Amino acid sequence: MMNISKALLLALLMPTSLVITDVHATGAEDGIKVSGIVRVNYAYKDYDEASKDKLGDFTFDMAAIKFDGKLGDWGLASEYRFLDGWNMLRYGYGFYDVNPQWQLQLGVTQVPFGNPGFISNSFWFGVPYYLGFEDDYDLGVKAAYSSGAWNTEMAFFKNAEYAASNNQRYATDLYSGVVNGTEYFNEETNQLNLRQMYEITYAGGQTRLGGSVEFGQIYNSNTGNNGDRYAIALHMESSYNDWNLQLQVMQYEYDAADAVDNNKIAVSVYNYQYEIAAKAQAYSVNIAKTLNTDWGSIKLYNDFGMVTPDVDDDSYDTSYQNVTGVALAAGPTYTMIDFILGKNMYASTRDNSHVGLPEMGDSWDKRVNINFGYYF
Repeated sequence: MMNISKALLLALLMPTSLVITDVHATGAEDGIKVSGIVRVNYAYKDYDEASKDKLGDFTFDMAAIKFDGKLGDWGLASEYRFLDGWNMLRYGYGFYDVNPQWQLQLGVTQVPFGNPGFISNSFWFGVPYYLGFEDDYDLGVKAAYSSGAWNTEMAFFKNAEYAASNNQRYATDLYSGVVNGTEYFNEETNQLNLRQMYEITYAGGQTRLGGSVEFGQIYNSNTGNNGDRYAIALHMESSYNDWNLQLQVMQYEYDAADAVDNNKIAVSVYNYQYEIAAKAQAYSVNIAKTLNTDWGSIKLYNDFGMVTPDVDDDSYDTSYQNVTGVALAAGPTYTMIDFILGKNMYASTRDNSHVGLPEMGDSWDKRVNINFGYYF
């Protein structure tokens, strides 16, 4: 069995969003490192009668294989995931270290938008993920600059990592197909990103302040016309001793060409598709506390997010999600136990088909999720 790399140990023991290291730290030594993940999942939904009757469901989540390597100034990084009946590429790119400050990446690489890494602590992600703005990966080229307290990332993405009609993807992207009776023909294309970060270091911790902008086109495969889209965000992550705080506020707008309904648009992720408000603001407030033990670590956290639609239809309602949880790191294992509260929110409520659209009910739905992972 292969030894766990230092990077993986950091990933297990540090707060999730602090795993992102200096852009030039990947594959510091020549050679290829192969690692992997196997995960299983337990879910209990209080709003699903079958789930209640069975006292939840215990299922295979996924297995993944990762390749990280470097030869001189050239390197590669990739992760491929295998799920129940389907599989997908999470990321896969080559990179070149121009000098100690600059790195170029080409391929399916992470979109530099919002808090670096994740704007969440839990297995469940934060609300920006379900809108297409957390841990997103697209196909293009990225330049990353790091010097002292400053970190700058610029990128151009020609399109999403998979075709718009393919919902078997890791990252949320625009979807082309029929959703809830409405047919969409939208594809992401010609996207520009800029993220600027500044880090303040002090005794016991650090604070990273940042801003992100994203502009792109929306191609209508039915009419051949282009619409446009944008997103902007301000974000902060601060750690002090064993505490961690994440704050983010963002606004986005999808202005599709020849849209059937200008108030909504379709996206897909994880073998499913749903609708979101075409324009909205999203807010994230996350706090975590890590306790170190003789056998590993315990991270306690609460992630809160909300999406406020900003469309012409006054019947569109705010979506909410709150995740209270604990993450246990012990040796090669990492377990997340989450209690999820959702209101008018995709994946965490009875009405599972949208974010920010008119609310079907008027209650907070609840579910419990336990994810156990073995990292090797």
